[in-house]
Amino acid sequence: MLERVSAATLGLDPTVQVYIVDEIGKMECLSPRFVAAIRALLDLRRLLVATIAARGDAFIEETKRRPEVELWTVTRENRDGLPAKVLAWLAERIDA
Repeated sequence: MLERVSAATLGLDPTVQVYIVDEIGKMECLSPRFVAAIRALLDLRRLLVATIAARGDAFIEETKRRPEVELWTVTRENRDGLPAKVLAWLAERIDA
């Protein structure tokens, strides 16, 4: 099932400015299509907002180490303010 969903929803579309992925987790990393799709998005420098597991396999760690990746830790104290922070972050990059 995840293979079908990955192929259908994560295909690159030149008209799409922002991709949102919930989540890059241990189970998702078992799907070669999912991993390939996320790599393609990152390699093409598409805007991508995603949740990612705190710990995981090599792909999760590889993704976190990429120089263009900006990690924000979600906590009980900051979670309510994150939607506005994400929107401001996107607005800065879309308008640039």
